[in-house]
Amino acid sequence: RMEYFYREMRRKTGLLMEGDQPAGGKWNFDHDNRKAAPEDVTVDGPLRFDPDATTREVLELVQARFGDNFGTLELFWFATTRAEALQALDHFITNALPRFGDYQDAMLNENEFLYHAILSPYLNIGLLNVTEICEAAADAYAAGHAPINAAEGFIRQIIGWREYVRGIYFLEGPDYTARNILGHDRDLPWFYWGGETRMNCVAKAVGQTRTQAYAHHIQRLMVTGNFALLAGIDPAQVHEWYLAVYADAFEWVEAPNTIGMSQFADGGVIASKPYVSSGAYINRMSDHCKSCHYSVSAKTGDTACPFNLLYWHFLDRHRDRFSNNPRMGNMYRTWDRMDADKRKTVLAEGDALLARLDAGEVI
Repeated sequence: RMEYFYREMRRKTGLLMEGDQPAGGKWNFDHDNRKAAPEDVTVDGPLRFDPDATTREVLELVQARFGDNFGTLELFWFATTRAEALQALDHFITNALPRFGDYQDAMLNENEFLYHAILSPYLNIGLLNVTEICEAAADAYAAGHAPINAAEGFIRQIIGWREYVRGIYFLEGPDYTARNILGHDRDLPWFYWGGETRMNCVAKAVGQTRTQAYAHHIQRLMVTGNFALLAGIDPAQVHEWYLAVYADAFEWVEAPNTIGMSQFADGGVIASKPYVSSGAYINRMSDHCKSCHYSVSAKTGDTACPFNLLYWHFLDRHRDRFSNNPRMGNMYRTWDRMDADKRKTVLAEGDALLARLDAGEVI
């Protein structure tokens, strides 16, 4: 839904344009930006800053007044001035942008940042502006420092997706955050607030969120968001969680990403299909499954990955709404080809898993 808006933004700004044609011959290089997690990461993450006296004073105030809240203060390293934010931008362009495109969807147990920029907090609070960030990436491509899939993928996140969701938020109005087209009403599980879970991918995403106030888009969309959607969590509670825990979360950007993109609670305003997947996607894009309590290859049984069970459970219970969606036909054809007894087992075990979730058991 965003693609044609993005093309107009490219024409309007002239970014990565060669006359009236896109640089590299294509508007979108997303297909080249889905490589699995690398064996090694050649950067040490974003540029970190020691808190100055003013920042330390604020940290002490937050600790005194909100010390029991979710999150930690010990690792605070964000830029807090315009000059520091510009240094962070330069660090990303110089060191991480060249491989950002390849690995922007990847996740690793022992590396929280990979090649991500972590510039959104500075952009959303006003320490950096859209033009200078995008021009820096375009200049890096023009100079031969970064490949087209990296520069284009990065710029698309900003003048494409970020500007698109900003428009959606103000177009849709103040009732947008209350939408719940799928009727999901399950409470947000305690493990989103740091409680125990045996799902390694979720534990890693929530743990990183707690210490860094940051997780990248795939961790948000395809791990914590995916589980919430599959399990039927109340989207208003999911929205409030994302708004509370991330340093870059302002409602105008967070709500469309959560209510629309992540939870499909807006009924298709932003996305034409729900973003759901089994554990196979997480396994392909990360090393999380290798050290998980559950087996990503197990479809049923005590060790079956919860994402596997709940994926089919979600599709079955929302069949009336999604079975005629042209982007979801293959999913339902696969489900229908399964042996009837296997489908029955999957649904029964999915019901049991959700009952355990409701009872507050560790899953």
